[in-house]
Amino acid sequence: MKSLNKRTAPKSVMPEKVIQFGEGNFLRAFVDWIIWNMNQKTDFNGSVVVVQPIEKGMVDWLNGQDCLYHVNLQGRENGEPVNTLERIDVISRALNPYTQNDAFMALAEQPEIRFVISNTTEAGIAFDPSCKLDDKPASSYPGKLVQLLYHRFQCFNGAKDKGLIIFPCELIFLNGHKLKECIFKYIDLWKLPADFKKWVEECCGIYATLVDRIVPGFPRKDIAEIQQKISYRDNLVVQAENFHLWVIEAPKEVEDEFPAPKAGLHVLFVPSEEPYHERKVTLLNGPHTVLSPVAFLSGVNIVRDACQHPVIGKYIHKVQFDELMETLNLPKEELEKFANDVLERFDNPFVDHQVTSIMLNSFPKFQTRDLPGLKIFLERKGKLPEGLVMGLAAIITYYKGGKRADGTEIVPNDDEKIMTLLKDLWATGDTQKIAGGVLAADFIWGENLNDIKGLNALVKKDLDLIREVGMLEAVKTIL
Repeated sequence: MKSLNKRTAPKSVMPEKVIQFGEGNFLRAFVDWIIWNMNQKTDFNGSVVVVQPIEKGMVDWLNGQDCLYHVNLQGRENGEPVNTLERIDVISRALNPYTQNDAFMALAEQPEIRFVISNTTEAGIAFDPSCKLDDKPASSYPGKLVQLLYHRFQCFNGAKDKGLIIFPCELIFLNGHKLKECIFKYIDLWKLPADFKKWVEECCGIYATLVDRIVPGFPRKDIAEIQQKISYRDNLVVQAENFHLWVIEAPKEVEDEFPAPKAGLHVLFVPSEEPYHERKVTLLNGPHTVLSPVAFLSGVNIVRDACQHPVIGKYIHKVQFDELMETLNLPKEELEKFANDVLERFDNPFVDHQVTSIMLNSFPKFQTRDLPGLKIFLERKGKLPEGLVMGLAAIITYYKGGKRADGTEIVPNDDEKIMTLLKDLWATGDTQKIAGGVLAADFIWGENLNDIKGLNALVKKDLDLIREVGMLEAVKTIL
């Protein structure tokens, strides 16, 4: 079987038009797949330079295959099964700014660069005041972006037509607005010139977006069969569902430059992404975030199996239909249709979506995806949503680490500060201290959640229950 690289497979050569912060499965199966389709079906004619946003990442793997890889889309379309394999050749090269800072900064000097796209997880769009302009590079993603923009501004003497169009894909409501705030904070912190600030404001478009595609990632179970089918050793195959939606809050002229709709893709340029965002984050990502630890600690590893499980399936339905749906303001029929579509996507017969792949950065995810619903439910119903609180207790328990009942290793993965906090709290063995300490962590929540009436007591109760009878039996008590 052949290795996959540009000597063994054809690779298109196109102008580099897109800088992409992030090299993970989602961007490769979503954004890069979309750009590949645009190249096939429109006159976009652009390639992507990938920038690794953190010090350790996958750019060496990408470059080892000359940035070629396959996307395996699976699911149902009009009731019929879909299972496709396409080789994506849209990434020109991949850079690690921590070891290739000059090459990273030189991207700003390329006149044809027009777009910046990112997915650095919910924790990625954050202002870190310790970042400096002369860091090589700044540690935060917004810091790196400002370094790049300022270098471009200087290189082209503030030319108005050299501004960039920026699409953040992080799952934060109004992600573009938050990124813009961080950019201007760095401009002020670093005392950059007023004419640069004006150039960013007037010549760069920073647009909120919403992305939707479930991407389980590397198909461990099917990889031998896939490699046999494609006749290449591809170590970067990405498996994803065939459904996709990208909502971009931007004017028509941006669509003219990024002609995804012309390629027949489900990419919408809209005046406001708010209603799409609220529905999707609440009814898709919200259940995902809590079902994952509950399912894993109950001995269930795959999202589809969790949906079909006699207990966990009822738990997911409770969270989605009885709790989160009650917090939204759209017509109930519309919400029920979307929620049922989501469950069908969770139940994709082809995709073995590992629940552990959803567990990365679980606390920031709960904060953005489930906490707003928890508060609204309490306000509207006068009581806490038991399913969401049980999910939070499951996350806290998962972050204890150790081993599952069947001996499977529990490997939490989050910001070092969060990991240290949980380690120290669990070391006390006192669930009252654990519940209170997690809820008080305003660096996670932006507030002290102990102030939410009854939350501390219910989290402690659930932690005790999970410890005493196990996750599955604990879930049964709320169904």
